[in-house]
Amino acid sequence: MKIFTIVGARPQFVKASIFSNLLKKKGEYIQEQIVHTGQHYDQNMSEIFFSNLGIPLPAYNLGVGGGTHGYNTGMMIIEIEKLLLLGKPDAVLVYGDTDSTLAGALAASKLHIPVIHVEAGLRSFNKRMPEEQNRIITDHLSTLLFAPTETAIKNLKNESIDEKSVFLVGDIMFDATLHFGELAKKTEEQLLQLYELNKFNFHLLTIHREENTSDPKMLQDIFAAFENDKEKVILPLHPRTKKKIADFLIRVPNNVCIIDPVGYIEMLSLLKNAKYVFTDSGGVQKEAYFLGRPCFTIRNETEWVELLNIGSNMLIKPSEIANYINGQRTRNMVVNDGTLYGGGKAAENILSIIKQFFRS
Repeated sequence: MKIFTIVGARPQFVKASIFSNLLKKKGEYIQEQIVHTGQHYDQNMSEIFFSNLGIPLPAYNLGVGGGTHGYNTGMMIIEIEKLLLLGKPDAVLVYGDTDSTLAGALAASKLHIPVIHVEAGLRSFNKRMPEEQNRIITDHLSTLLFAPTETAIKNLKNESIDEKSVFLVGDIMFDATLHFGELAKKTEEQLLQLYELNKFNFHLLTIHREENTSDPKMLQDIFAAFENDKEKVILPLHPRTKKKIADFLIRVPNNVCIIDPVGYIEMLSLLKNAKYVFTDSGGVQKEAYFLGRPCFTIRNETEWVELLNIGSNMLIKPSEIANYINGQRTRNMVVNDGTLYGGGKAAENILSIIKQFFRS
């Protein structure tokens, strides 16, 4: 059996590292070829991830990145379709909700190739988000849908997707955090020394969502909120945010330390040792929970509603950031008690179901 795995963004590389390495050990008759769309075209956002995480080098690199959503998705579909016609895989596997995800699903579906969607069923219920559009369409085109949570299962049921195609497997990112968290321990002290940090005496900030970076006032308000932060703020800078800061002439406070994008293992180290985490990333919200750190999400909604329900995450507006950074408002955050996102066996569950499905 041959599977083409489509990846293009850094969270997908992390997920692929867990499943691809499991395929090496237990995949038996399954042959995987990785297709890198090039969506994250900066070296620190892609190539470093393959080397750091031990992912097999992509069989194909399409080099599509840097354009608009429509341009990127269209070009990816064209190039992926060529590969599918040439390689004739038995299935196409996609992760998450990026343009690469949608392009892979559309190209495969139109050629009647089964689509396997890992991280199916997530919904923010905000269709202005490109990610929401991508995940909804991908789910409705998929043959096998692997959901990380009961909430995701309910979302798919509410959209009348065939329950026989949907499986609760847990979150593969929890698998990754457990695996690479052990490696991160070895580099923690070195990383803290490099950036002159003390444990739990700095804040970690990540900003990249279109809704936060496309509006100059919104982006400036986010940075202005940290101006009076008593703690040092570490910001691994996403290429999109870097461009917008330059385009909009955004003033960045002196206490915000901008660093290049870091590898996944380094990011886990920063997350584990941060006092608070401020983010608009879906993945970082979960990783903060996995590592027991308080997280404040600078968005109006989140796909990971379980984290809001148990009190380990809070949605805040830029105008509210200042209420939390210096402890004017405090609350007890829930650490990872193992009740959410499965038991770290998502990849094994996925592989087992794939084997059973394609043998039947």
